[in-house]
Parts: sequence; C-alpha cells; structure tokens
Amino acid sequence: MTDKLVFYTNPMSRGRIIRWMLEEVGQPYQTHVLDYGADIKAPAYLAINPMGKVPALVHGETVVTECAAICAYLADAFPQASLAPASGDRARGPYYRWLFFAAGPLEAAIGAKALGAEPTAEQQRMVGFGCYADVLNTLEKAVEGRQHLAGDRFSAADLYVGSHLMWGMGFGTIEKRPAFEAYVAPMKLRPAAIRADEIDDALVQPQPA
Repeated sequence: MTDKLVFYTNPMSRGRIIRWMLEEVGQPYQTHVLDYGADIKAPAYLAINPMGKVPALVHGETVVTECAAICAYLADAFPQASLAPASGDRARGPYYRWLFFAAGPLEAAIGAKALGAEPTAEQQRMVGFGCYADVLNTLEKAVEGRQHLAGDRFSAADLYVGSHLMWGMGFGTIEKRPAFEAYVAPMKLRPAAIRADEIDDALVQPQPA
C-alpha cells in the first residue's frame, strides 16, 4: 500500500505504543504532535477523532483510532513486517485473544484500580474484567515461560501487551511480577522499540524548574 501514513500523537500518551508499532512496520510516516490544550480539542482534529484523544492514524482515506485497532490494522496493511500470524494460521486465535484482552479487561482493570473503583464481589459479575487480581493472574499464566503470545515469533499482540506491562510496571499501576519482567525484557532491546523511545523522549517538553 502506497498511501501516506499520518500519525497523531503526544509523547506522553498511549501514542508511544503506536510509535513503536510504526517503527516495527518500517514504512515512512508523518507525525503530528498535539498538545493537551487547544490542539487536541480543535475542530480539525475532532474531525479525525471526535473523542479528542490520541493516538490516531490516517492512511490515505482510512482513519483508525484506538491503539489495539491501529496495531491490528498496521499488521494487516503491511504483512511484509510479519507482525501478525497469517490468516488461517492456528496462532491467529491467540493473537486476537491477547491483543484484545489487553485492550479490554487489562485497560479496564488498571483504570478502575487507579481511580479507586475496584468492584465489589457482587459488581465483579457485571463488569467484563471481573477484578484486577483475576486479570493480572490470567495474564501472568499467559506469559509465564514464554517469549511470544501467538506462535513462535514476535507479533503486534506482544507489542501491545508488552507496552502495557512496561508502562504499568514503570508507573506502579501493574504489579511487578517475575513473569512479566522476563516477558518484556527482550522487547526492550528490539531496535524499533529503542528508536521509538528515542524519538518520543526527544519530543517531551522539559518541565519548568
């Protein structure tokens, strides 16, 4: 596909996940950095994402928002990067499972805990993620002793789940567990991950003393 990739982000946002994904894909892309004030709520950007959130990706006439969706889209749009199991591959099921487990239960559990809204035992039957402990225990079993969640190679699912684990453990919203640390350790050494961090770190505005 030859349509231009345009990436809307802020270096202190989930956009860092997509920066890494774009670096893994290896296609040229244009970046628009939005601030959290006027830029992100401006009519021009709201026409792209009415939520007024980053990241967003525009590829030709296609607009994709939500990190998991962008990762899945890029993996399929650029199959030469080998970031998703092929259609019909038995690893395709686990790939979708863990990609959207992180987008759904993991994101919800982390957000609820951070806001002090851990559901009661009665409420756990109503919310999709159940409770924080169940989500982390499930994910721990999935990654324990493994390098990859889907098949025998790195995929967008690993990138997305790994990003959540690295960010969460770094900021204290996810418990540091040996299985999590072992799983993400090789990801930190991937050249695309290092490049992405260097790009976004350089964009972070220094805070006044």
